[in-house]
Amino acid sequence: MAFDSFSDFLQMGRHGFYVWTAYGISAVSLLAIAWQTWQQKRQVTNQLVKRFTREQEK
Repeated sequence: MAFDSFSDFLQMGRHGFYVWTAYGISAVSLLAIAWQTWQQKRQVTNQLVKRFTREQEK
């Protein structure tokens, strides 16, 4: 689909609000999933380090 101007591109044939809202929600969701995954990895790593340290002290 070709657009005559950048403004037409942003408006997406009068569906711009819906399209850009969908893109925004998708981007926020993906960022939230990535952040949650990073937090869980950090938490598991810390738990493993603590467990390893405890076992080495025995």
